[in-house]
Amino acid sequence: MPPRLFEPLRLDDLELDNRIIVAPMCQYSAHAGQAGDWHLMHLGQLAQSGAGLLTLEATAISPEARISPADLGLYCDETERALGRVLDAVRAFAPIPVAIQIGHAGRKGSSRAPWDGGTQITPEAPDGWRTEAPSAVPHGEGEVAPHALDAEGLKRVREDFVATARRALRIGIEGFELHGAHGYLLHQFLSPLSNRRTDAYGGSLENRMRFPLECFEAVREAVPAGRPVWMRVSATDWVEEGWSLDETVELARALKQRGAAAIHVSTGGLSTAQTVPLGPGYQVPFAERIKAETGLTTIAVGLITEAAQAEAILREGRADAISLARALLFNPRWPWHAAAELGAQVRAPRQYWRSQPREHKDLFRDTQFGQR
Repeated sequence: MPPRLFEPLRLDDLELDNRIIVAPMCQYSAHAGQAGDWHLMHLGQLAQSGAGLLTLEATAISPEARISPADLGLYCDETERALGRVLDAVRAFAPIPVAIQIGHAGRKGSSRAPWDGGTQITPEAPDGWRTEAPSAVPHGEGEVAPHALDAEGLKRVREDFVATARRALRIGIEGFELHGAHGYLLHQFLSPLSNRRTDAYGGSLENRMRFPLECFEAVREAVPAGRPVWMRVSATDWVEEGWSLDETVELARALKQRGAAAIHVSTGGLSTAQTVPLGPGYQVPFAERIKAETGLTTIAVGLITEAAQAEAILREGRADAISLARALLFNPRWPWHAAAELGAQVRAPRQYWRSQPREHKDLFRDTQFGQR
């Protein structure tokens, strides 16, 4: 039986060679939101990984939507030109389809890079700014509270999501993921821990889902039919009285009704009080239930590190695709090794064919790129 991991996957009209997805991974290496040579190197090696889809890191819809001052953005002509240059160079040598994760950090913005502690930069600091969120509730103790978005602010954010999607279309991006996970703005609207609003955007589950769904609908309308749009979610806050799996199932149903091509299932990130029981594949049960109850194409992620483990998840019907992050940073050729182990093929540039092990002489297929 051929390995399920290397079967094609269709997201609307986008055909993926296999079911391995390069997850969005923040690099905290942009300058004024602009991609640079680090991104060219980073994305270039991942584009040669043999995965079916390459997803760009969380890409901010405005300067204040960035997680850190060094976050990637796509909100002005300069950021569009910079990212377009990088992607043009990558595509010249790798035919992998590219998706973008469109995001707004909300109250988790204006933060230092993780290797600098990840703490909040105060609005008074030269590289800091006042964050915005559903409610004036800070993420961590002692942080400056965010500004609560009013009706005008909500309209601006929706329009910024659309503007970023349109810029992404102009530079040839083929898939669109809205970031509704890890405690960032759309997740902040979903969770009662961060959403204390008393208007139509707070309180009930229907109200808390309203703004994330409005943003999804606006992007879906702006993106041509056939190009897939989906959302990454945190299926639980890992905090009592927080956002739950039951609620995520309802969100998934609503997204499916609005034309979502998939749902990318992660967890956590909203509260400093979270208690996460880490272990191999610890988030897969959340993806499994969402897939079973909604039928929406489901992407699993989270401590999936071995080829046999990934194959079993798909073979058992627990998810439709596997998203890898840290495993691919550690081993950018993970899909090559998985194909060798499972008896499949991957695309690889001819310049690397001599690395093919003798016992796997049919491992590589031609990319038909990289000849210039």
